[in-house]
Amino acid sequence: MNFNRHHLLGMKGLTKEEIETILTTAESLKEISFRDIKKVPTLRGKTVVNFFHEPSTRTRTSFEIAAKRLSADTVSLSAGTSSLVKGETLVDTAKNLEAMNPDIIVMRHSMAGAPHLLSRMVKPSILNAGDGMHEHPTQALLDLLTIREKKGTIEGLKVSIIGDIAHSRVARSNIIGLKTMRAQVTVAGPPTMIPPFIETMGVEVASNLQEAIVGADVIMMLRVQLERQKQMLFPSLREYSRFFGLTVDLLKKAKRDVIIMHPGPINRGVEMQSEVADGPYSVILDQVTNGVAVRMALLYLLLGGNKSEMDN
Repeated sequence: MNFNRHHLLGMKGLTKEEIETILTTAESLKEISFRDIKKVPTLRGKTVVNFFHEPSTRTRTSFEIAAKRLSADTVSLSAGTSSLVKGETLVDTAKNLEAMNPDIIVMRHSMAGAPHLLSRMVKPSILNAGDGMHEHPTQALLDLLTIREKKGTIEGLKVSIIGDIAHSRVARSNIIGLKTMRAQVTVAGPPTMIPPFIETMGVEVASNLQEAIVGADVIMMLRVQLERQKQMLFPSLREYSRFFGLTVDLLKKAKRDVIIMHPGPINRGVEMQSEVADGPYSVILDQVTNGVAVRMALLYLLLGGNKSEMDN
């Protein structure tokens, strides 16, 4: 098994072999979620702390379910109910958590680099559940799993990522992961939402949505992240939808077996029509299902579970 890491802080630095190990492990664990009794004793006696400094529905719930299906004990902590609101520093909060001897801290924070900081300060494994506009590695890994599951491979596919590239940690992690797995990546969005010099990441920049989706195997639509923008970067949501919203008619320009992805939550009628989100090409709910499997795999790999217990 080619995975020997204490922390998972981002996609950057992961090798192709390590990514394949995570995806293959996730595939083997996925069937647990479809059993009558959805639990194995793999991580019994381990403690997982979910420390979320930002709001989250899918990611937080997914991590909680993943830990419980592996029989780990879970504790959830949010910034609003922690001593951070009393002025305690992030490091002091983490040190206090460490004193309770958890095995892993799953962390989401609005500050880029926060998980990296804590990984140098505390002994438990740190698993990055999203840090600012930097990275969201577990989302990228569940996306890679979904693509491999639906397409049989990742290498050589044309993947188009559409939308708010500049503010998207999902886009950044996916670009790194997809390039590591040797896919072709194209990005498109309003010029104000395309980071300068993004071509240095090995991607092509399309001038419009139609250009981006022609011949695409995978179309990944991103959420317009108004909460991360200090000012409106486009005239209106109607204008954005007109030029960068995915419609049924536009889909005809992609490959006939194209798959449509979105990290959620979807702004229906803005990023895509409901007919697209709920249509036959959409794998959005498959992404959610695969999110539990990927997070189970990472907890298992980081905490050194005994492989033989997976079959119990």
